[in-house]
Amino acid sequence: MSSYWNQFAQKLDPYVPGEQPKDKKYVKLNTNENPYPPSPKVLTAIKEAVNDQLRLYPDPNCDLLRQKIADHFELDADQVFVGNGSDEVLAFSFMTFFEAERPVAFADITYSFYKVYANLCSLNPKIIPLNADFTVPTDAFCTANGGVVLPNPNAPTGRGLSIEAVKQILDANQEQVVIIDEAYIDFGGTSVVPLINDYPNLLVVRTLSKYSSLAGIRVGFALGQSDLMNGLNTVKNSFNSYTIDRLALAAACAAIEDDAYYRDQAQKIIATREKTAKRLEALGFSVIPSQSNFIFASHSEVNADIIFHALRDKGVLVRYFNQPRIDNFMRITMGTDEEMDKLVKALNEILDK
Repeated sequence: MSSYWNQFAQKLDPYVPGEQPKDKKYVKLNTNENPYPPSPKVLTAIKEAVNDQLRLYPDPNCDLLRQKIADHFELDADQVFVGNGSDEVLAFSFMTFFEAERPVAFADITYSFYKVYANLCSLNPKIIPLNADFTVPTDAFCTANGGVVLPNPNAPTGRGLSIEAVKQILDANQEQVVIIDEAYIDFGGTSVVPLINDYPNLLVVRTLSKYSSLAGIRVGFALGQSDLMNGLNTVKNSFNSYTIDRLALAAACAAIEDDAYYRDQAQKIIATREKTAKRLEALGFSVIPSQSNFIFASHSEVNADIIFHALRDKGVLVRYFNQPRIDNFMRITMGTDEEMDKLVKALNEILDK
């Protein structure tokens, strides 16, 4: 740690992303990336955007993309905010809607960036333990707090929330913003976007990284009533008005337009997930019911840390979290069927089945 860092920087505990090793080729099932390529229309749009207009700044308001997103979700353009990946959108949201004096509530087992953002914004979070089966204790999020953040489905568990549960939380927190992070919603969950016009305190955050196979482009967006969008724009424009470049804007517009292509890909991933869960259960794993593009699994006899390292040695990457309550679980991203065959083959060798 440098002596030039200020005290604030020295106290930060940054997010640790999934490893991206370059020493050899791996079966990469550790970062929840989509195993299938983007729509051909996306690739065409990017190529067409590589022209002399790159000398000009992109549209800071992302008007065309916002309108396409609004049309897709049957909203108005002023109910859409676009950012450089959903992580940036979440960061702006923490800065805009939460205060140190009123603790924001999120689960003990959830997307670990929430804790990072709380620390970055000098917030005092209210950490609520999930139930023993990793379901969300809805009533606990209906007590006094300064706001709520919940992924639906949750990460890393994969469990989803019902619309009824979200409504209960929204009704109990009418003076606070409730963020529902729908990064994985298109793999089997039920979106709460239809509730936006009825709940001024609801902010839905989405990403093109998972469902739309565009993790390398970095585009995310938020949906909510216009008052929330105005707040996000105020914070964004105090940092950087040009968060989305021209190529990313072109790619994102094409992706939103070709939803039929991505729905087909998502169904493949769902089918692979269900088949893989059954295969792992046959090997002695307990698998948490998932509505995402990954599964959360624990073996009855062999510790997850041992399996994680043994898989890595065999060229298969999964995610392991050495944290209380989940240190015997692995999060396994759904790859192609061929990649999942390699995973199961490696597990058979490790477990000597």
